[in-house]
Amino acid sequence: MAQTDEDTPRGLMFALGAYVFWGFLPLYMKMLSHISAAEVVAHRVIWSVPIAAVVLIVIRRTGDLRAAFRSPRMLAMGCLTAGLVSLNWGVYVWAIASDRALDAALGYYINPLFSVALGAIFLRERLTRAQMVAIALATCAVAVLTISAGTLPWAALVLTITWGFYALAKKQLPIGPNQGFLLEVLILLLPALAYATWLGLTGQGQFMVGDARSTWLLLGCGAVTAIPLMLYANGAKGLRLTTIAVLQYVAPTMIFLCAVLVFKEPFGQARMIAFPMIWAALVIYSVSMFRQMRSRDKVEA
Repeated sequence: MAQTDEDTPRGLMFALGAYVFWGFLPLYMKMLSHISAAEVVAHRVIWSVPIAAVVLIVIRRTGDLRAAFRSPRMLAMGCLTAGLVSLNWGVYVWAIASDRALDAALGYYINPLFSVALGAIFLRERLTRAQMVAIALATCAVAVLTISAGTLPWAALVLTITWGFYALAKKQLPIGPNQGFLLEVLILLLPALAYATWLGLTGQGQFMVGDARSTWLLLGCGAVTAIPLMLYANGAKGLRLTTIAVLQYVAPTMIFLCAVLVFKEPFGQARMIAFPMIWAALVIYSVSMFRQMRSRDKVEA
């Protein structure tokens, strides 16, 4: 699918669905906090493969995947995106399990700003005045959160950088989004299987040897991984990177609420200031985007 300079309703629907899904993901990952992050990531890879493969078979695009494996350039880009997303997964799972959900939220709050910078540098995307105001408000909100934390945690930095470059690389990957995701997890499959097998043989794993609940939760990692990523991949190519950047505030806001209301992590005065600023930025940007879409529809009519 060609890169777009305009936002599409279909892209917006898919991307928003992905971010809402990711917003609830901490609740699932918290139930896996007794299992090492590396084992959880391995099972996220393993059980994502059959789901992604079924989707590709249904839409009859398996030929694209075979072509990708014959292309050195495509494989190289697939290895890059696979490496970025696996590192992102690992740090995220560790943060939730280690009672650092607020660090994860902070990382994803900062990430849209990083994506805007990448969009401006590599894709030369332009912002309207209203969108600039929205980005400025969000920047101030993130600054408040960062200053409140004292220092920027390494987990937040890694989440920001890996996801920002992953989003940029996905827009440039010359293959459909569903094919691209399956390519990524297939690249990661052999290392994941080898690691999971090693854990089982050494008695360190939880799959099929621990309690039944742990086994079922690890099996479910495929669905909670594949569904939002494929929604995101389909949405990303129908949106400008700057639009994706602002929509990304949905997930960290939900993660933040989970951290404070469900996980009982502390909620300080700085966050009471930052939250309204972030939501104000979302409203301003969304109104601007919908006005653009309405104007374009009138012109086309």
